[in-house]
Amino acid sequence: MDKKKVILVTDGDKVAQKAVETAAANIGGRCISASAGNPTILSGEEIVELVTKAQHDPVVVMVDDRGKKGMGKGEQVMMKMLEDKTIDIIGIVAVSSNGKDCNGLDVTCSITKDGQVIENAVDKYGNNTGEDTICGDTLSILKNKKDLVIVGIGDPGKMDYKDEVTKGAPITTKALREVMERSGAKPH
Repeated sequence: MDKKKVILVTDGDKVAQKAVETAAANIGGRCISASAGNPTILSGEEIVELVTKAQHDPVVVMVDDRGKKGMGKGEQVMMKMLEDKTIDIIGIVAVSSNGKDCNGLDVTCSITKDGQVIENAVDKYGNNTGEDTICGDTLSILKNKKDLVIVGIGDPGKMDYKDEVTKGAPITTKALREVMERSGAKPH
């Protein structure tokens, strides 16, 4: 049996949830809406179980720390999912938070609020920072995951209304497509 392909999105508030649900539908994927929350409510095991029951993939899962320093709930869930051998995490949509205590995470690429694919990171508002690293509260555990595709985006609710659900969440959609393309994943 093929492992379900999973894309993690490092945000789970109400605005992000609507954008992620819309974007997942746009790419023909499945969003685990129950993974939303600020912070993430479900455990890693509970989310993996929901992923394995999904009708098709890619399956999009939201993880959120609610700005907590250190190992927050979102990172605990992400760690559990990264360690799970029954699913295949093909990439991360890393939502920038403009954190002050940012160690930074190298991105594969980013999507600006204007929908451009760039090789640099973006800030919370979807602007090119000119840096290679993105700041986000649910990203620090990914430092050693060099094999993952990491696509940076601004906060879905803070990009000058450019990622609105009424517009089809184009920035989040493009980020999910970029993860699929760069990972070589094909939906089932």
